[in-house]
Amino acid sequence: MDETVLPTIEISGTRRELGRQHGEAAREQIRDSIAFYRQSFQRASGLTWDEITAQAPRWAPLVEDYIPGISDELRGIAEGAGVTFEEILALNARGELSHSNPFVEDGAKEGCSSYAILPEASGDGHTYCGQNWDWLAQTGSTVILLRITQPGKPTIVMQTEAGQIGRHGANSAGIALNANGLGARFGKGLAIPQPFIRRKILESTEMQGALKAVFDSTQSVCTNLLITHREGFAIDLETTPARHGWMYPTDGILVHTNHFVAFVPEQIAASYRPFSVNSLWRKPRLEAGLRKLRSETDSGAVRGAIESALRDHFGHPNSLCKHADDREDMGDRYHTIASSVVDLTTGDYWLAAGPPCQAEYRRIWNIYQETTAPAAVAAD
Repeated sequence: MDETVLPTIEISGTRRELGRQHGEAAREQIRDSIAFYRQSFQRASGLTWDEITAQAPRWAPLVEDYIPGISDELRGIAEGAGVTFEEILALNARGELSHSNPFVEDGAKEGCSSYAILPEASGDGHTYCGQNWDWLAQTGSTVILLRITQPGKPTIVMQTEAGQIGRHGANSAGIALNANGLGARFGKGLAIPQPFIRRKILESTEMQGALKAVFDSTQSVCTNLLITHREGFAIDLETTPARHGWMYPTDGILVHTNHFVAFVPEQIAASYRPFSVNSLWRKPRLEAGLRKLRSETDSGAVRGAIESALRDHFGHPNSLCKHADDREDMGDRYHTIASSVVDLTTGDYWLAAGPPCQAEYRRIWNIYQETTAPAAVAAD
C-alpha cells in the first residue's frame, strides 16, 4: 500500500499567531477538508455550503464568550489557509453539521474507543490513556498532529482535523482528553461546538479547570469525554445538552465506546438504541485486552500489550481496529484514522496512523519536553 504520513506541526505565540501558523502549515489539508465537507454537510443537513457559511457567524459570539480571544485564532487559521472565517467556523462545527441541521431542532455519529489505565492496573505502575479514533474514511488525509505552545498555558499535543482548534490529546500539565460520540441529539438552539469544549479542557492546568470546561458549557450533541490525569485519576463524562453522567475506573481500567453506560437521557430513554451496535462488543473486548497489562512489568511490554488490545479484530470490519465496511454507502464508511498510546507518567505520546494493524506505533513527541524533534507518523 502507499505510505501515508500525518503532518506534525508545531505552532506558538498569541492566538492570532497560532492560527496563522496552523493555517499556513496545513493549507492543503484545510482546503481538502472544506472540499469534502462541502458535499458531506449537504448530504447530512440538507444545507448548501453557502447556506452554512451564511449561518456560521451565529456561532461566533457563543465561542468567543466561552474562550475569549478564540475568534482571533480562527481568523488566523483562515488568513493562513487563504479561506474565509466563516468556512473555518463551519469546519469547527463539523460534529454538529455531519448528521443533521444544527440551526433547527432536530445526532452526531463519531465512533471511537477510549481508555484510561491507572497505576494499579499497569504492571509498570504508570498512567496510560488513548483511543482508536474512528471517523469517515475519506477524512484521513486531512488529519494533522499539532503541538501548541502559548503564553501562560500548558503546551498541548493534539490530534485533529486541519482547521479545527480542538479534538483530543494531552498537555504538559499531565491532563489528557479522549472522546467518542454518543449519537443522540436533542434540545433547541445553537450551542458551543465540541472543538471549543475540547480545546478548553486541554488548556486547563488542573482537574478543576478541565471539569469546569465541560460543566460550564452548553452543547447540542451528546458526546463522551474521558479525562485522565498523570497522578492516577480518570473520569468518564457522558455529556448531553441537558444533564451529564459520569463513571470512574474499575480495578484501575476505564473504557468507553459509543453507547450510554452511566445513564440514558430521559429525552431519548423510551426509544434509545445505540447508533453503533458494534460499540456493544468493542467496550468489553478492549477491557479484556487491557486487563493483561497487570502481568507485564517492563514499560515496553506494557505498551505492546495496549497496542495489541487496540488491534483487536473481533467483529471485523466493525472491530476495535476498525476498517471501512464495503457494505455501507461511501459516505457512511468509517475506519480507524489514528490510534494513540499516551504514557502520562513519562510524557511519551505514541501514535499509529490509520488502522493500527497496518502501522507501527511511533513516538511523536513528549508532552513534558519543551523542545522536540517530532517523528514522522506513517501508515502503510
